Amino acid sequence: MLTRLLRSSLAGLLFLALCAVAPQRAFAEPLKIIYSDWPGWVAWEIARQKKWDKEAGVEVEFLWMDYVAGLDAFAAGQADGCSMTNGDALVVGAKSGKPSTAILLNDYSNGNDMVIGGPKVASLKDLKGKKVGVEVGFVSHLLLLKALESAGLTETDVELVNIPTNETPNALASGAVDAISAWQPNSGQALKIVPGSKKLYSSADTPGIIYDLLYVSAESLATRRADWAKVVKLWYRVVSYMRDPANKQEMLKILAARVQLEPAVYEPLLGGTYVLGLDEALGVWTGGKDKGLASLAGSDAVVDAFNVKYKIYDKPEAKTSYHDASLTKALKQ
Repeated sequence: MLTRLLRSSLAGLLFLALCAVAPQRAFAEPLKIIYSDWPGWVAWEIARQKKWDKEAGVEVEFLWMDYVAGLDAFAAGQADGCSMTNGDALVVGAKSGKPSTAILLNDYSNGNDMVIGGPKVASLKDLKGKKVGVEVGFVSHLLLLKALESAGLTETDVELVNIPTNETPNALASGAVDAISAWQPNSGQALKIVPGSKKLYSSADTPGIIYDLLYVSAESLATRRADWAKVVKLWYRVVSYMRDPANKQEMLKILAARVQLEPAVYEPLLGGTYVLGLDEALGVWTGGKDKGLASLAGSDAVVDAFNVKYKIYDKPEAKTSYHDASLTKALKQ
């Protein structure tokens, strides 16, 4: 009996000692990050497949969702972080009453968001009096306004038809609209299935109008800041991997498999997304509103004004609390 007690006591002491030295992450829930079908976010699949999160010392559960469904899930508190555009983060914050904070700047759209004309539309000027399919209130709507402005037109010169982005290719193919504004893969699908369709304008014509970032809930950032610092470092491992030409074929295979495409088909989609390196991201983070679309603050100001104008929310939402560049800056120290 005494021997059993001694063994039990020793085992208990040993267990307590192991608990004291074990990494805290072993007892923490995985960070849940929502990501969706956009090249700068599909890139997380590289870290997931290679299990680099565990090597970084942080457990991450990547949740694959349709974009809008992911925004709703994040607003409902079903994840710690969510991949969003800067404009949509303002919308989610305003409507949910729980603004999130961007800790990581992934990329900016560099051609994947497009205004596409049907066979009877040769140029932006030809859109006057025509029907344009677009998901009103989302980034494609903002891009359309910039496109019209570049051609000396305004929104009143066209007839907007409010269509979910994933339905725009079929709307153009059926002739229900004369043009659409959409992001990849929907924009590419429209070009593929509609004979005579053509790109009239793209995000490459207005760099910085759409930034893509990782936003984190205030609660998660406050309680697990050290883990989020590891996630930011993990992302830049992914970026380094992507920028190494030796990894190109493997990279395309990983990304394409996630969205069930062939690597050759996926390559141009990736080309329409400019994934920012560390120094480039810091430049965007630190630029003020006076830098215009070359800075996150300037881009936020543009999209915030758009959201208020179109009554997506009632009053300006953009504020500095939506941005936290410190975890990125720490990588340069």
